[in-house]
Amino acid sequence: MVGIISYGAYIPRFRIKVEEIARVWGDNPKDISGGLGVQEKSVPDLDEDTATIAVEATRNALLRRDVDRDGIGAIYVGSESHPYAVKPTAATVGAAIGATPVMTAADYEFACKAGTAAVQTCMGLVGSEMVTYGIAVGADVAQGAPGDALEYTAAAGGCAMVIGSKDPIAEINHTCSFTTDTPDFWRREGQAYPRHGGRFTGDPGYFKHVQGAARMMLEQMGTSPSDYDYAVFHQPNAKFPSRVAGMLGFTKEQIKPGLVVPRLGNTYSGASMVGLAATLDVAEPGDRIFVTSFGSGAGSDAFDITVTDLIADTTVFDRAAAPSVEDLLANPIYLDYAQYAKHKGKIMVQK
Repeated sequence: MVGIISYGAYIPRFRIKVEEIARVWGDNPKDISGGLGVQEKSVPDLDEDTATIAVEATRNALLRRDVDRDGIGAIYVGSESHPYAVKPTAATVGAAIGATPVMTAADYEFACKAGTAAVQTCMGLVGSEMVTYGIAVGADVAQGAPGDALEYTAAAGGCAMVIGSKDPIAEINHTCSFTTDTPDFWRREGQAYPRHGGRFTGDPGYFKHVQGAARMMLEQMGTSPSDYDYAVFHQPNAKFPSRVAGMLGFTKEQIKPGLVVPRLGNTYSGASMVGLAATLDVAEPGDRIFVTSFGSGAGSDAFDITVTDLIADTTVFDRAAAPSVEDLLANPIYLDYAQYAKHKGKIMVQK
């Protein structure tokens, strides 16, 4: 059975509160935070980008379990903010963890579901025995134009999953996807910031595809929402995943552990994977987890996951060896808008 061998997340310590952004643009902070369900978002340090975040998340995954570097045959990094248009982030990750040169590596793009697409690719390579381990990363330094609605949520962070078949801490029972050509969100080559279709990002974007993949999974597995202990849905804000959970029949209690967006913001390709990491941080053997990502353009990947006894076996896997998502969200350093703009490269300081 192919599954998750280990996992790790990384979130920068810097934050900016929603009311600070609203103050600059003259918006009502109560309308913003109340409508989105987001109080603050993470901000990268001046020297952090998708590559450094991907490396840190992967290193945290490898702290929890000693994985033979020679067995890592594939590394895929999903992001929509790769630091280079032509130069793979995945190769940098491989070099940083000592896995090169014997591996296949590539960067993925599919808006916010590129990381889960990387998980599916690693599942195929492991399942076919072409590789022993594959590493799938979802990481982003998300972009939002000054004054745009996206600026209130576009955050920084990521998660790495080590995929293998030998003694997984969580078995991936099944995966399926739902994809259409729905241009609800896009960024052309050379443009600094993405554009979005306003209300169309909700429907026919997010809700159609998340429900499409989720209902397909429930039908193919012959399950219902009550068969799962936890559920994780892509979280561009707190309103969308809460609403789609209710539409599908999941409860607030099932999505609560993985709903980190109120204090984190939307980490794009990392969003659903960080939510899964937060859920694995508290999961017990036998727990069943339902996951559905979403990427604009548009598509969703769904996963049915069962946690194994090994998640509690410290001789194999040490969950405490790397910071939990809750640890990474703690002790934030708050920035004002000018500092935030400098960190995000919205303003350039000439020396």
